[in-house]
Amino acid sequence: MRSNVISKRKYRKMPKRKSITHGYLTNDLRMKSTGWSFTPFKGLKDALESKRYTFSNKDTIRNKSDEEIFLDAMADVREIKEFRKIPPKKPPRIKPSPVRKEDTVDILRQIVKGEREIRLSATGEYMEWISPDIRKDIARRLHRGDFSVQDYIDLHGMTLSEAEEALFLFFREAIRKRLFCVKVIHGRGLRSPRGPVLKEALKTWLHGSFKKWILAYSTAKDCDGGLGATYIILK
Repeated sequence: MRSNVISKRKYRKMPKRKSITHGYLTNDLRMKSTGWSFTPFKGLKDALESKRYTFSNKDTIRNKSDEEIFLDAMADVREIKEFRKIPPKKPPRIKPSPVRKEDTVDILRQIVKGEREIRLSATGEYMEWISPDIRKDIARRLHRGDFSVQDYIDLHGMTLSEAEEALFLFFREAIRKRLFCVKVIHGRGLRSPRGPVLKEALKTWLHGSFKKWILAYSTAKDCDGGLGATYIILK
């Protein structure tokens, strides 16, 4: 009896397990049998073809003039009537301060007494030039007397030809000695009926035959000859 029970338990049929592969195959067969399939991109080509834009002759601007293109671009522009007339803002009125005669007389009295310095650079007799190869502030520093004068020449009493020859020899010797700053005294020509002849000639020479030796020149400061003398920086 006992052996019969054991044999029944031993030979009892186990339930069949479904394989995953078998399940997928069954589903594929079922989908094919029903006629349904998953196609997410079906109809995409037709949708793109329906939205494709074809240009016509009206859309091309190749044959349009600039004026027609401008009018098409400005078709939606509307005028703002509020901005048709904008009143300009009036500048503030500046009242000039009146100059009294007493002030002018006081300034002249101070200049005569030496209490006020004359700005030579503001006068018409002032001379200044600077080579484009050096700094722009050299001329201002030269007039201010920042560079020591290493030698000078006085052209008073010379004719133009004598002054030109003497100046040539002076510059040649200064270049040989490697001098940096020199001074030329030429006067203002106040006693000459022809005016400042030597001064105007010096300016012509400095921009002509002597320019190859010159870096800058400026009217001397008041205590060193003023408008009657010129500082010169040599190369």
